[in-house]
Amino acid sequence: MIWAGLFVAAILLLWVFRSILLPFVVGLTLAYLLNPVVNWLQKLGIGRSWGSMLVLLLVLILLLGLLLALVPLIAVQIGGLIAGLPGYVADLQDLLRQWMPQFTEWLGPERTAQLEGSLTDLIGRGVEFAGLVTGTLAQSGLTVINTIAVLFITPVVAFYLLVDWEGMVKKVDDLLPRRYRSEIRGVLADIDGAMAGVIRGQGSVILVLCVYYCTALTLAGLNYGLAIGLIGGLLSFVPYVGFLVGFALSMTVALVQFWPDQWVFVLIVLMIYIVGQFLEGNILYPKLVGQSININPVWLMFALFAFALLFGFVGLLLAVPLAAISGVLTRFALTKYQQSSLYLGPDELPPPAPLPEPAATPARKPRATAGK
Repeated sequence: MIWAGLFVAAILLLWVFRSILLPFVVGLTLAYLLNPVVNWLQKLGIGRSWGSMLVLLLVLILLLGLLLALVPLIAVQIGGLIAGLPGYVADLQDLLRQWMPQFTEWLGPERTAQLEGSLTDLIGRGVEFAGLVTGTLAQSGLTVINTIAVLFITPVVAFYLLVDWEGMVKKVDDLLPRRYRSEIRGVLADIDGAMAGVIRGQGSVILVLCVYYCTALTLAGLNYGLAIGLIGGLLSFVPYVGFLVGFALSMTVALVQFWPDQWVFVLIVLMIYIVGQFLEGNILYPKLVGQSININPVWLMFALFAFALLFGFVGLLLAVPLAAISGVLTRFALTKYQQSSLYLGPDELPPPAPLPEPAATPARKPRATAGK
């Protein structure tokens, strides 16, 4: 009940302060990611304050370099993709109409008409969704980059959290009830493992997929390959959504760009996504994330959409970590339920441990009274 109450209170606080949370959430995430590095530097004899400052400076220099080098190119490609997407859809529909006589001869007029209507509707809805997601990501990314609060407050928040990280952990540990300290420590350790899997593991997966798709699609000569690969890689934190959006955009552009004279490149783009899905499902997630999250993909997708609806861009950042925490608390509650009398029945419960015998109190000497 206490864990559930704390979780509900955290959700309410997030909803109340959602408009100002972004720099603090990013700073907390950055501090959590960099804390192991600072701990390693501390073991080498570098003070925690100096180690925190050094690590943050290196990270900020790296991020600024990447932003200055890649953001203009990515912004141009994403803008061109959004502007050219309706034309690609129209060209793809014209290409499908050219194939209709062959489908009519094979399937018959009625089934061909049904197939044409279904494909047109599916392509329209898919591209509309992809364009909406692309525009939202681009707008959110530009908003984050141009927000002064994120640029200036986030490093300050991350620095002070890194400096006082061990002190905060010790204070929380000192506040735990003595009787249940070991049990609560076990729950917190499970939460830490889930958070490490979410933030560090899934962050590594997203980075690898972004690099793979951007490089492979660009080398294949696909128009806007860098933007499409980046979109697919970033959306891969939602199960199957990143793959489906990237695949739909890539195949639409590839069919219009390469068919029929260079149809081999269409197969190359198809193979890029088959290999990418194999790497994601069989190598990256099992090795980098493992079983630490242990969340059903349906629940993960629901959490992403629900938190995005409630909190906007901050909700997207918090959805997966909070889903992982709620999963740990739910499993803990189920374990406690299966050990209770409600589940086992009073006859199957182990007998209560005997209470310790009270210590014998020494006999009190009679008070001396004034004699005669």
